[in-house]
Amino acid sequence: MAKNQSPLQIIPLGGLGEIGKNMTVIRYEDEMVVIDGGLMFPEDEMLGIDIVIPDISYLIENKDMLKGILLTHGHEDHIGALPYIMRELDTPIYGSKLTLGLLSVKLKETGLTKVSLNMVKPRSVIKLGEHFNVEFFRVTHSIPGCFGMAITTPLGTIVHTGDFKMDQTPVDDEAMDFGRLAEFGKKGVLVLMSDSTNVERPGYTRSEKEVGVALKNSFEKIEGRVILATFASNVHRIQQAIDAAILYNRKVAIVGRSMINVVSIAQELEYLKIPEDILIDIDEIGKYPNNRIAIISTGSQGEPMSALTRMANNDHRKVVIIPGDTVVISANPIPGNEKLVARTVNQLYRQGAEVINDPSVGIHASGHASQEELKMMLSLVRPKFFVPVHGEYRMLVKHAQLAKRAGMSSENILVGENGQTMEFTKEKARIGKRVTSGIILVDGLGVGDVGNVVLRDRKQLSEDGILIIVVGMNKSERIVVSGPDIVSRGFVYVREADQLMDDAKDRVNQILDKCNEKNITDWTGIKSQIREGLGRFLYERTRRRPMILPIILEV
Repeated sequence: MAKNQSPLQIIPLGGLGEIGKNMTVIRYEDEMVVIDGGLMFPEDEMLGIDIVIPDISYLIENKDMLKGILLTHGHEDHIGALPYIMRELDTPIYGSKLTLGLLSVKLKETGLTKVSLNMVKPRSVIKLGEHFNVEFFRVTHSIPGCFGMAITTPLGTIVHTGDFKMDQTPVDDEAMDFGRLAEFGKKGVLVLMSDSTNVERPGYTRSEKEVGVALKNSFEKIEGRVILATFASNVHRIQQAIDAAILYNRKVAIVGRSMINVVSIAQELEYLKIPEDILIDIDEIGKYPNNRIAIISTGSQGEPMSALTRMANNDHRKVVIIPGDTVVISANPIPGNEKLVARTVNQLYRQGAEVINDPSVGIHASGHASQEELKMMLSLVRPKFFVPVHGEYRMLVKHAQLAKRAGMSSENILVGENGQTMEFTKEKARIGKRVTSGIILVDGLGVGDVGNVVLRDRKQLSEDGILIIVVGMNKSERIVVSGPDIVSRGFVYVREADQLMDDAKDRVNQILDKCNEKNITDWTGIKSQIREGLGRFLYERTRRRPMILPIILEV
């Protein structure tokens, strides 16, 4: 780095090497801004965990430097962690009307009513601190009100694309601001940070308007009720489904808590246009013939508690699947959700419904740019340095390779990881020191109180169960007064394993006798001996390792 020149720092706290949990710090000297604050859904091994959010220790340690939080759009993986993060921070938030509308509901639900929410429009410019000027520019994605941003600093401009695709025929006619991107490129851009989610897909991403045509074609052929499941946040998709329902004279009912919330907010903010006589309450669907009903629902990912899954399991209080219903699943399964979706589809067929979820029908389009659009972004912005963001590690590497093929020097491309500081001067880029980063697990009302030890215990319990050993002992005389009694949960059914349980009791008595011989008198030591000795015995007999919980009652 050049002498006496403070580097510009980009510090990802989430979103690199993973899908979700997007959060990035931009820092220059003693000031910094943050882009997004998203959540991630738990991995399979995170038993019982509801959501995962970024570790914001670095922000808390430097909260006096924080000048603002900038939001690209209103998806959960970009705003979902803010109700937890804003308990610790007091800083203004900037975003589009819809993004702030969706966020404000989440904040109110958690009792945060004094957060400073500031609406910005396309090409709005705000000054944050002494070092940052931020201009928001429109991008197209799968939700309205999406922004990229150009952050001007003393060393140059950072362009962050947010999630985007280059949709030339957007549903709301709000096209991406290609002209402004080209102007940034002409003036000179120091760093481009670009969405990597669809880097493995060749060509161009389909326009959302093509989905509208496919939905109308599907609605035309369906004779019974239409039940359409999609992401609640995909307001454009919901609008097109409503347009198809209007075209074929169907009333529309909304089910699913998140879907109802989003539709209500989007209507209030005029992102959704629904004639008054079209929308009906779900309780009213029985008043109309089946061929005049369309239901828009959550559950496109087979989520266990979603409206569609409960319908499929005949467990929904308001909607019962009947023969003649057609369920349109207007979404592709997120990686890892394939089994959940397949299970829901099978259950829907068992209930007598027809299901349309074949990608070839054209009822879904991604919201992320494919390879040719990513190349076009690089060509428009013409950055000196490039940082791929928003994607699993292989996606970041492939985006870097694509940038090289587009003419960028490998020396000017940084593939980072969460917690790594990326430092830039006007001439050079390098990976700097690490800062505190990682994950915070949210389980019910507990934030961060479940860690690796608890997850390990949950895993052991789920795989091999638990044995509780209860022994009553006279401590002064060191003799067993009652027991040992054994309670088994998730290991073996006691009545069908009488011999094993009797042998286990004998082994516990032997261990207690040895403790007496070795003069081990403290309860902790005796419990440890029981755990180790009984654990070895049970593994020899069953090849299983249940959690063993000795309880000694002092008599």
